[in-house]
Amino acid sequence: MAKKPSSSSNRKQAAPLETSASIEEQVKAFLAGGGEIEQVPKGVSGQTNTSGPKHITLGKKPRA
Repeated sequence: MAKKPSSSSNRKQAAPLETSASIEEQVKAFLAGGGEIEQVPKGVSGQTNTSGPKHITLGKKPRA
């Protein structure tokens, strides 16, 4: 039995120039609407870590 092609393989990827032009248009619209672009210094994260540590526990161990 032949494998059925997935829908993602049927889609054609956008050309890089179309993507760049689209991003440029979106940025212009954002700035025209009063938006501001904040430049984050190199080596500094723009995200704040509000969550706790990302440790996971495998299995159920009784806590003391």
